[in-house]
Amino acid sequence: MPTLFTDPRSGGVKKSSGVNVLPIVAETWAQIRDDKTDVDYLIASFDGSSKTDITVISSGSGGVEACAAALLENKPCYGGVRLRGRFVTFFYVPEGCPPLQRGRASMYKNGVLNVLEGSDKEIDMRPGLTEDQC
Repeated sequence: MPTLFTDPRSGGVKKSSGVNVLPIVAETWAQIRDDKTDVDYLIASFDGSSKTDITVISSGSGGVEACAAALLENKPCYGGVRLRGRFVTFFYVPEGCPPLQRGRASMYKNGVLNVLEGSDKEIDMRPGLTEDQC
């Protein structure tokens, strides 16, 4: 009799992508969602030379424009922004990002963005983006 573990139709046991989103990311996102704080964006990326740990690289106020200006030039970024009373997320990979890092970051995307609960949509973040373009 096939089971969840042996039946080929079940897809087997679901495994994690291996990403480790550090608690500071969820804590910073909670600040963004709190109307009592001025923090309205966060950028998260790999922690130092780690291949699995994601931490906050930058956060602050200034909206989409400030967030776009703070994007990293050599590492993939995940993040979220308060935009006209709504909360949006993004995934950005710069042109100069090494292919292996680009692939790993793409594989981790859902695991990281799932930590940013309550977002309305995902935007196409890039350097120079303005609120009017969203």
